[in-house]
Amino acid sequence: MSAQHQVSRRNAMSAHLGASALAMAATFASSAALAQDADPAAAQQGAKSAEIVVTATLRNERLQDTPIAITAVTGDMLQARNQTSVYEIARQAPSVTLAPQGQAFGSTMLAFIRGVGQSDFIPALEPGVGIYVDDVYYSTLTGSLVELLDLDRVEVLRGPQGTLAGRNSIGGAVKMFSKAPSGDNSGMVSVTGGAFKRFDARAMADFTIAPDKLFARVSAVSRSREGFVKRMDYACTHPGSGVSAAPNLGDGCQLGTLGGQSLAAGRIYLRWLPASNLDVSLIGDLTRDRSEAGADVLRFANNPRLTIDDGNPATPPVPFDCRFVPYGPNSCDTAGRNRYWTYSTFTDTRAPTGQDPYTPFSIPIVSHLDSYGISGNVKWDVSDNLQVRSITAYRDYTATFAEDADGSPVMNQLALQKLKNWQFSQELRANARLMDGKLNLTAGAFHFRGTATFAARLALTYVGLNFNQGPEDSTSKSTALFLNGDYQLTDALRLSGGIRHTWDRKTQEYFRSNPDGTIPATPCLPGRAPFDPANAPNCALLGLNGLTDGYEGKRFDWRVALDYRFSDEVLVYGQVSTGYRAGGVNPRPFFAPGTILPVANGQIDPFNGVPFDVGQLKSFKPETITSYEIGFKTDLFDRRVRFNVAGFVNDYKDIILNVLACPIAPCFQPNNAGTAKVKGVEVEISAYPTDRLSLDLSGSYLDFKYRRTDPATFIALNMVTPFTPKWKGAAGIQYDILDGDAGLLSLRADGSYQSHVFTEALNGPTNRIEGYFLATARLSWKSKDRNWGLALEVTNLGNRYYENTRFDQAQQSGLTSVSPGAPRQWAVTLTRNF
Repeated sequence: MSAQHQVSRRNAMSAHLGASALAMAATFASSAALAQDADPAAAQQGAKSAEIVVTATLRNERLQDTPIAITAVTGDMLQARNQTSVYEIARQAPSVTLAPQGQAFGSTMLAFIRGVGQSDFIPALEPGVGIYVDDVYYSTLTGSLVELLDLDRVEVLRGPQGTLAGRNSIGGAVKMFSKAPSGDNSGMVSVTGGAFKRFDARAMADFTIAPDKLFARVSAVSRSREGFVKRMDYACTHPGSGVSAAPNLGDGCQLGTLGGQSLAAGRIYLRWLPASNLDVSLIGDLTRDRSEAGADVLRFANNPRLTIDDGNPATPPVPFDCRFVPYGPNSCDTAGRNRYWTYSTFTDTRAPTGQDPYTPFSIPIVSHLDSYGISGNVKWDVSDNLQVRSITAYRDYTATFAEDADGSPVMNQLALQKLKNWQFSQELRANARLMDGKLNLTAGAFHFRGTATFAARLALTYVGLNFNQGPEDSTSKSTALFLNGDYQLTDALRLSGGIRHTWDRKTQEYFRSNPDGTIPATPCLPGRAPFDPANAPNCALLGLNGLTDGYEGKRFDWRVALDYRFSDEVLVYGQVSTGYRAGGVNPRPFFAPGTILPVANGQIDPFNGVPFDVGQLKSFKPETITSYEIGFKTDLFDRRVRFNVAGFVNDYKDIILNVLACPIAPCFQPNNAGTAKVKGVEVEISAYPTDRLSLDLSGSYLDFKYRRTDPATFIALNMVTPFTPKWKGAAGIQYDILDGDAGLLSLRADGSYQSHVFTEALNGPTNRIEGYFLATARLSWKSKDRNWGLALEVTNLGNRYYENTRFDQAQQSGLTSVSPGAPRQWAVTLTRNF
């Protein structure tokens, strides 16, 4: 097919997408008109779509009046679905993927919207989806796996928010808002018990400190659960295998579990009203997480160079291969093929050698997080037409997490990582209402600075490295000025727009040392791989210690939107907007600039290789998007049916992706991989056919096409970015079985589906997650006065095996580990409202 024909076909598809959306809008405009003309008495009165007020445009506005694709979820909706973590919201949000990360990344959430995002926790890399809590930006993916504690609403903004949310919200933004105190002396206590010895407790109290002046709302949660992945002793489950027994810390062959949770968190929200036009809020939160290491299991193993030996001359050394994979197509395990088994030991039992004298050693099996933050929010109504707002925040966390990626007693990859982070942000806004309300303007400034300190004990046996990384700082500063507004051209037609200019600066340190604190000083022997026994310890790291690198850039973003209201029921809009994600430098180089090693066919060749500079210090540019979007929002039949549709085409350039295909391993290097055109359609429907029955549906189709890729990344044009499902859908139904003197008895079922995704930029069979469908059912009862509640819930109703993410190093270390979702679980919750 010729290039000209391909361009013509793409233009035709774009035109068809726009024509289809406009035709659907016109159809529903006609339906709305018929609904208006119908006899109001004929419509049954009762349940209707909720009027949700959002702040996506930096001022209060009805969801259905906002010309942006938004999934808005109220606190009542969260309670009805029993959603307690932010990633669960994504199941109902089109084109959105949020999921807890695997063991290698600790208490981290991966976030992608419309094919744009980030999964790596390392703070030198910016997230592609902005996470905000009470208008405070969370700068790293670590610590963003937020507990949904006493929230008023969640807004998921899809598409680039370059002028509204700003920095690093190129894919979109997830904004959570706490319930503000009202001083009504209300309260709530709930307890939950369930499978895997689950026990949760939640509580809230809202009270007055000083009448009409000072109010407080205090919320707390405690959560514990046993891990659902069992750590098994391979020598015990496979007698005579030639593998040495591990210290048995449990009964039988079980050493322990992975994925167990132990968390406590709290928030205090103080609200002071010193004057009728002044509202001052102070919010503090604290989280203490003492969970086990993540629930990872091994799904691919093939590195016969790595072995384990029990010391018995009668049994040969056992290689790292499929015998340690307990389940899946790459398994040849003979012990039962259990989906939730792992043979991890978190111990390096090898005897010391001249090349690696720092063994044996072990690491604690933990995923810990200590996090706190405080923010001040001042709202000053200077006049009826001018409001000023200040948001000041400080956040701090320390995360420590263990990784045994090989899932076996064979030593391949073991890590204990620690990340400390602090950040300060200040935002000022002024909202003005001019020309008798026809013109609304928001002008403001934003400043951010923070430092993340990373330290790790890393044992990468497959390349002969056993060393300390750090402590090393990644510092970041960002300042922005912005202006947004809208003008009412006619009673039905409105023009919106915005601009934002941002200045970014980053610095990165590099420190490498041997585990005993000494600095590697002896180069690798010519023609020999770093793991060669004749080499000095950690010879590949020579020259990295003490280096620094940095990045500095600026960016101008803009947005233009036009919306037209056909009637009270139908709004049609179109917009063009831009966004970006800041550039930077490689935070994980394993070879210094000027490192020359003989390389042939992608691997070190000790005989006849050619000299090659494998230095991995490399900067990368910002990635950018220009998005073209049209859509409509409708509330039909006296608000009994809400039908929202958005269609978009994105020009995605200089895409930042971690690439594992380098001339020599190890390699985990961010690159500007290429450009792409991304097209999609998103649909959200909520309906209330009767007073007792409610339905909600959502779905999305995403067509990701690379237009150009950098040959050095080996990414092919038919590949896609990580965590980009072509199809995604969800459905929910709730029926109130009875509502009377005996109370309210409701039955709810939810289901969600996503098609297959790849977890790495270089798509392959070992990083493909197959599509899956999940279902949840919940039976709940509330007393007539709604003071008591009892609910029975079953998650993963079909007991489906599915995966949240994959850590794929099949081409480097010969392994792929997987973070599976939990099996079917039940829970019972008792609630008392005061």
